[in-house]
Amino acid sequence: MTETNIDRSGWRGAVDRGMEWLPARFRRGTAVVPVVRLSGLIGAVTPLRQGMTLAGLARVLERAFSFWNAKAVALLINSPGGSPVQSRQIYLRIRQLAAEKSLPVLAFVEDVAASGGYMVACAADEIFCDPSSILGSIGVVGGSFGMQELIRKIGVERRLYTAGEHKAMLDPFLPENPDDVARLKAIQREIHAIFIGLVKASRGARLKGADEVLFTGEYWAGATAVSLGLADAVGDLRSTLRARYGEKVLTPLIAPASGMLAGLLGRRSPAAGSPATLEAVAALPDELISALESRAIWAKFGF
Repeated sequence: MTETNIDRSGWRGAVDRGMEWLPARFRRGTAVVPVVRLSGLIGAVTPLRQGMTLAGLARVLERAFSFWNAKAVALLINSPGGSPVQSRQIYLRIRQLAAEKSLPVLAFVEDVAASGGYMVACAADEIFCDPSSILGSIGVVGGSFGMQELIRKIGVERRLYTAGEHKAMLDPFLPENPDDVARLKAIQREIHAIFIGLVKASRGARLKGADEVLFTGEYWAGATAVSLGLADAVGDLRSTLRARYGEKVLTPLIAPASGMLAGLLGRRSPAAGSPATLEAVAALPDELISALESRAIWAKFGF
């Protein structure tokens, strides 16, 4: 053996010994799959409750896709949907990062990936679910209340001043106008077509059901969703990743900053008596309504 070979051998040995002192995720040959949890309503924002938005998730997603030794990125999804705009923006950002970093994306559905939650799941190259998971609800919904009779009975006079023929469209304190409903449904059909196109582009030939079945807003349990091509297989995150990347695969959870770091980033909890606290207290009625709406959306899927 030449002196050069001896030097190289000694250098490599020193490097290998040095690697033993590094955290496991930095060692050569270690498989790492960062996990991003996407949970809750999408785009539902009140003074006291922040829903999932691209702005809130951007840094978390970028950290996950920039992780050292990453073999893939896993999405842990539990969402009944929400804003179609935020759902699509989150979907697009995940696909952009996956292309930039050349990393596969695997989605694992917990309780629900429905409506906008399923749209986000479609950002993954493969979708896995539990047999009892709920997937689908590929449709668009909007709702309101008709209160014109209520305010008449309690002696309240509605005074509304507008510039623009349709500015008061679907006002809950005015009688329902069939022309306004028709306009709303035309917008819903347009958004629905965008949703359908996204699902078809993402799932492609894996979709096995007819359009008249898949895109009615219906939803299904896990095994049926797999048979329809809305998901690829029944499986949990731990077992699936170990089978694919080995028993020693690391799955660090990538979460938003919290604690002292969050405070340094301007996320401190408001002090008692501060303007932020007073604003939050004033918003409690809105927060209660928001909580009831959130509960109603989850209850739609049996949760």
